[in-house]
Amino acid sequence: MAEQQLRRTPLADAAGRLAEVTRAAGGAIAIAEVPFRTQLNLRVDPASPAAAAAGKELGLELPTEAGTSARAGDLSVLWLGPDEWLIIAAPGAAEQVTGRLRSAFGTEYASVVDVSAQRTTLHLGGPRVRDVLAQGCALDLHPSRFPVGRCAQTMLAQAPVILLPLAADEYWLLVRASFARYLADWLFDATVEYR
Repeated sequence: MAEQQLRRTPLADAAGRLAEVTRAAGGAIAIAEVPFRTQLNLRVDPASPAAAAAGKELGLELPTEAGTSARAGDLSVLWLGPDEWLIIAAPGAAEQVTGRLRSAFGTEYASVVDVSAQRTTLHLGGPRVRDVLAQGCALDLHPSRFPVGRCAQTMLAQAPVILLPLAADEYWLLVRASFARYLADWLFDATVEYR
């Protein structure tokens, strides 16, 4: 009989180091993986009935301005391109949300693909979080320039990431699984002055 392997996050081995940063920083910076968030790639013409149906089904309007996001409860929708969005939902919600969207599309052209295994999510917070991110990211992350309701595909320490502000000093950082360990190591080094 074959052994069943338990699902592991890309940062399962780094959880202790990230917790150490949070403990040692005394509230200045907190870093934790938010494992197994549902991530769905939605492709649809924003002017089509399918886009309107998707928005209605999700309980929000799809953001149509570059670099914006929308949130309804535990669901976030990030604008990635003129006809592309990333839907972030609770762990294990992929089948349910995908099924609801496909039903809402009817015969209209649209696609929704589960890309949950492609990236992991890091939650970063604390009064020094922008200082840490500024060491490896060229974006101006001040809340007046990058407030809640924005999002960005950018580079952090040479790793491609998606950055989503949740509050003035709180972000989700979505990173490809193949870059996750590298980025966790970089964050560990970048926070040394706050520990």
